[in-house]
Amino acid sequence: QVQLVESGGGRVPAGGSLRLSCAASGRTFSTYNMGWYRQAPGKEREFVARISPSGGSTDYADSVKGRFAISRDNAKNTVYLQMNSLKPEDTAIYYCNAQKLVEHWGQGTQVTVSS
Repeated sequence: QVQLVESGGGRVPAGGSLRLSCAASGRTFSTYNMGWYRQAPGKEREFVARISPSGGSTDYADSVKGRFAISRDNAKNTVYLQMNSLKPEDTAIYYCNAQKLVEHWGQGTQVTVSS
């Protein structure tokens, strides 16, 4: 069982930056694919970024390519999402996801980008 706790959300003006963190419990963090998803009001949850267990492979939604960067520190059981050049449409609750045979989700952290 993996427990995930996100942090780092907040309110920033358009063009600003935030770094989200997701701390995972357990001793098998390095075996999980990790990802970030987001859900805006009235919309379905959508994929943002993912990273392989070793960190050697990453994937991004087209809407965030070139602006967001996912990384992980397996020694600290933590995955990060660096978000730059934020836009109002990035406003959402951001969720951390751990996937191997089953998926695990964090409780989410709110990101609000003001215009």
